[in-house]
Amino acid sequence: MTALHSSYGHQGPPPALFAALDLGTNNCRLLIGAPTRQGFRVVDSFSRIVRLGEGLAGSGELSDAAMDRTISALSACAERLHRRPVRGLAAVATEACRRAANGAAFLARAALETGLRPRIITPREEAELAMESCAPLLETEDRRAILFDIGGGSTEIAWIRTGPRPELIGYLSIPCGVVTLAEREGGDCFTLHGFEAVVEDIHARLVSFDRLHCIGQEIRRGGVRLIGTSGTVTTLAGVVMDLPKYRRQLVDGTRLCTEAADDALAELFAMGRSGMSAHPCIGPERADFVLPGCAVYAAIRRLWPVSSLTVADRGLREGMLMRLMRGDRSVWRN
Repeated sequence: MTALHSSYGHQGPPPALFAALDLGTNNCRLLIGAPTRQGFRVVDSFSRIVRLGEGLAGSGELSDAAMDRTISALSACAERLHRRPVRGLAAVATEACRRAANGAAFLARAALETGLRPRIITPREEAELAMESCAPLLETEDRRAILFDIGGGSTEIAWIRTGPRPELIGYLSIPCGVVTLAEREGGDCFTLHGFEAVVEDIHARLVSFDRLHCIGQEIRRGGVRLIGTSGTVTTLAGVVMDLPKYRRQLVDGTRLCTEAADDALAELFAMGRSGMSAHPCIGPERADFVLPGCAVYAAIRRLWPVSSLTVADRGLREGMLMRLMRGDRSVWRN
């Protein structure tokens, strides 16, 4: 994928455009792309922290303030879509809308006010879309892959058999994301004892999945790739690379030695909330969520000691775009 741009340097009819919208527990994201022989070219994108799942763990419902913030973000997405001749649109909603008693009612309101109605998808479809978007990061020597996505409301784990067409062997969704953990643990993740308690809790939730699929045994055989797609792992990469400003094109697809990622985690822990708020790859809106996400990563790393971590700054939107484009064969005709 190439860098973001919104103009075309060629004559002739404009290319067919496709759009994907991902409404998560913490973020609302839109991606518009045009097909290329290598995949697609990004034409426009939008991302806003909406905290849709704020307070959901305690109340079981989406709050009025969270819904209002999200409607505002969806309206901004709708405006961008109206400015472009989009051939196909896929829009999904994930854990917050799955869990909330008023999730369906909120999406009905969103449809009335913005014209957009994301479809609530299952954890399995989440895992499949993430696998689709990250498949280009797999290499010929890989036999298996562990793909994890630390979201706002949940963490998805995909166990993948590689090959010309990667296959989802198994998946696991646990109701522990950066928002839910930050609300549940408060500031405990900023203490060594509290952080370790979260790591142990997540580790315990993963053990049965590990045993079911004999993942530890496969790791000992070799050829298992560990891929992370979330703000947590891209932040770790930004710290390892000492980026003065976060740049997706430098981070996406990079392969970190897990020891370097561990050092970056320790550095983030030492920064504390104020240091992370000032960090160019984090900022004040994300500072409370980084260590909860790092605790999930640390549990994954402890259970599955793969020597390197492949960092993916891609996810559901990219997977949805590829599905849309593959399903519309007319865009590939000359």
